[in-house]
Amino acid sequence: MKITFIGSGNTATVLARLCKQNGHLIQQIIARNSEKGNLLANEFGCTHISLRDKPDMNTDIVIVALSDNSLPEALQGLHFNTTPVVHTSGSCSIDIIQQTSENYGVLYPLQSLRKEMKDIPEIPFLIEAKNEFTLKFIHAFAASLSKTIVQQNFDERLRLHAAAVIVNNFTNYLYVTAEKFCLDEKVNFDLLKPIIKETADRIQNNSPLTVQTGPAMRSDITTLDKHLRLLNDYPKLRTLYMRMTDGIMNG
Repeated sequence: MKITFIGSGNTATVLARLCKQNGHLIQQIIARNSEKGNLLANEFGCTHISLRDKPDMNTDIVIVALSDNSLPEALQGLHFNTTPVVHTSGSCSIDIIQQTSENYGVLYPLQSLRKEMKDIPEIPFLIEAKNEFTLKFIHAFAASLSKTIVQQNFDERLRLHAAAVIVNNFTNYLYVTAEKFCLDEKVNFDLLKPIIKETADRIQNNSPLTVQTGPAMRSDITTLDKHLRLLNDYPKLRTLYMRMTDGIMNG
């Protein structure tokens, strides 16, 4: 299948690589940033144009991988007739790209994607379409990339997007905070990596609620008090610790 990407960031880069790995042809890169656009086009041996140039209409699907707040303005004037056009956002309505084609939809990769990743992880795709023809088309295309394809409307997708921010972005922020604390206290953050991995592995076959551990779960007030006194010099971290503890203890 011939694919056009609009965008040159993390999502466009990783999905383009995934498409190529599964036998698809990257036809064209349409991007605002000419340097990134040309770099990505060179990787796939295809052409690059700006958003205001005339696109190559000889394509089977157009994947819009732009930041949410840039979608409406960036797509002004672009229309691909009946060629299916999909956006990759978890927090935007399907109708935000309705002006781009008679057949449009959503192909949301529920995964944290970075162009630096060496191996592409498993990616569940949440899909939606304006009509039955486009839905079947998107489903067949997504099935060439992933084993997990789920039809979700905007409300469902937005809820999962919010949950994804909590389990991914918020969790990583805790790592950032813990790493800074370790640096300040001159202890080795790398020693925590096995427990980080174990925590993630543990929930693969269990509900997180059933495998919760720690002093808050045990109502170990003595240990909690020691930690809080240790964190007196870190007021923001101490507040975070108290709120997390209260959540675990009181639900």
